[in-house]
Amino acid sequence: MSIIITIIIGFLAGVVAKFLMPGRDPGGFIITTLLGIVGAVVATYLGQAVGWYRAGEGAGFIGAVVGAIILLAIYRMVAGRRTHV
Repeated sequence: MSIIITIIIGFLAGVVAKFLMPGRDPGGFIITTLLGIVGAVVATYLGQAVGWYRAGEGAGFIGAVVGAIILLAIYRMVAGRRTHV
């Protein structure tokens, strides 16, 4: 059940990250949403690894948004270089 909650939080975090980082994304809204989900999953596992969250406890919404913004920024750098080569 916690993975479903993580996915939902990740979806919402992806939407918020898209609004906080306006601009043209190479992948569009769907990729941004997927990056939000991955950001939430990564934030959950990293948070558990450093002791911020207990086992089975998902990342908070703010952690998921931060993870999504970081992944979105990395994605824009990587995808931006690939289109200019």
